[in-house]
Amino acid sequence: MQRRSFLASPLALPFVPQRMSAAAARNDLVVAYGDGIPHTPEQYAQLLAKLTAGGTITPDSYSRGGVVEQLESRMAEALGKEIAVWLPTGTLANHLAVRLLAGNKRRVLVQADSHLYNDCGDCAQTLSGLNLVGLAPGKAAFTLDDVRNAVDDSMQGRVATPVGAIQIESPVRRHDGARFGFDEMRKISAWAHGKGIGIHLDGARLYLESAYTGHSVKEYAALFDTVYISMYKYFNSGSGAILAGPKSLLDGLYHTRRMFGGGLPHVWTFAAVALSFIDGFDARFRRAVETSEAAIARLQSYGNFTLQRVPDGTNIFRLRIADVNTQVYHGRLENAGILAQAPAGNEWLTLQVNETWNRVPAEEIARRFHQALG
Repeated sequence: MQRRSFLASPLALPFVPQRMSAAAARNDLVVAYGDGIPHTPEQYAQLLAKLTAGGTITPDSYSRGGVVEQLESRMAEALGKEIAVWLPTGTLANHLAVRLLAGNKRRVLVQADSHLYNDCGDCAQTLSGLNLVGLAPGKAAFTLDDVRNAVDDSMQGRVATPVGAIQIESPVRRHDGARFGFDEMRKISAWAHGKGIGIHLDGARLYLESAYTGHSVKEYAALFDTVYISMYKYFNSGSGAILAGPKSLLDGLYHTRRMFGGGLPHVWTFAAVALSFIDGFDARFRRAVETSEAAIARLQSYGNFTLQRVPDGTNIFRLRIADVNTQVYHGRLENAGILAQAPAGNEWLTLQVNETWNRVPAEEIARRFHQALG
């Protein structure tokens, strides 16, 4: 399976395809793909009905006020930032962050394998005139030495070109959730701030990383001027992103948001759902990680399973089954109550840990994997 084939799949979305709707309705189903809890359209509508039943949800007006403002305040507090701003997508959140941080210094350092550099249609270059410089191609992370060398090189040309901003993505989508080391982040952050260079964290999946490292999201956020957190990947909203940072930088960002076509008239249906999943998420996901680790340990004790972990990874791992056709096994696994991404040919199964791993004990999860052997 190619590294990108899993993450590019529509199955990574919080809504399940129609062919799986019946299975997804099972309360004990472990959905071993995606970062969040998949919802059928009916389930999402029922969730909205439940959240609005008490009449306490106040709608927004063009993405301002009401429950959107409540969500912004909640996330600013959680990240230890002065303010947070709702944006419709992570693409826009990352773009606006580096645009604001760079200012008139148009060069921005990013990972060569980052989402902003590869998957956003050169939005920062085309729409904001920024020059993104990709570092450490083929790797999840760059080092402080990489940053120093790039900054020095930018000043050695016939026309000196100062670096205005640095973006770090972690976990790294193109490296199957591998982490950018916290200690290296800390070194780069201190050096950048000493040089007056702004630094932004694409922390779309930061809450997942936190559960695997023991560093709180606030500890991560403290190293950066601005931080982006996804609202749909594991807070199960239909869409949305939060960009948090200093008031001096983000105050009035709704004007720029609207200029870029992001001032959607009504987003309360997204914000209300995200807000409902945020409280208690840290503890719930840590419990899911503990369950998954116990299940993995039990599977490794069986002779039929080979497990492969992502180095410095988070919630993605792979499973190979001895003497069983993987395509056949995938179907049996679904019948046993575990949904997984379909393998490409007779290859490894790629599995992801999310809150649905809390639905049954680790022993039951391992039993289901074993049962599917037939």
